[in-house]
Amino acid sequence: MAILHSSGPVEKQITLVDGRTEEVWPLPLDREFLRSLFTELFEEHWDQLTWGPIIQGAAYELRCPRKPESITFTDFGYLTIHWGAQGHFHLCIGAGTDMAPELARQRSPSRVELVRRLDAEEHPISWSIRMFNGNGDPQITIFLPNPLLSPEDSIAEQPDWDRLALWNSLFPRLTGHPTDGRDRLGKGYVKN
Repeated sequence: MAILHSSGPVEKQITLVDGRTEEVWPLPLDREFLRSLFTELFEEHWDQLTWGPIIQGAAYELRCPRKPESITFTDFGYLTIHWGAQGHFHLCIGAGTDMAPELARQRSPSRVELVRRLDAEEHPISWSIRMFNGNGDPQITIFLPNPLLSPEDSIAEQPDWDRLALWNSLFPRLTGHPTDGRDRLGKGYVKN
């Protein structure tokens, strides 16, 4: 497995409209880095991921039906994750040279981030990777296994800290820094 380490991103905090905070670590935009990252996630961790576009007014939280039949990359800059009859998706990770410049700018990633969302008490509650196109529109969010949720996507009675394994593996490789120990401070979600 390739080391995906970026060139030392600096964490920033973003305050959301609802007053909650996200901690964000910018990741590289180059095609080979993104190809390696998404290939690793969907080939090796497909059964642990929840993913889809998250936009204002809609959240598509999908699960892979099984390990992909293929992951391919085209000269146009699209990575395709394909499950055969269960479907596929295309993700532009850097437009090809034969694309019109304005289309290349719009379709190519402008921002890729490793994200840790905090609850109202500033405790970690969600771990993800997200990517935005040149217009700033969400392309994909990949939620990593969450210790506060069960593998079946229900609120966990007790946190399962083993579900932080993928975050704990990715974080130092992607940021060049060790994890900070705050991830186990999460208190969980409120049940209705």
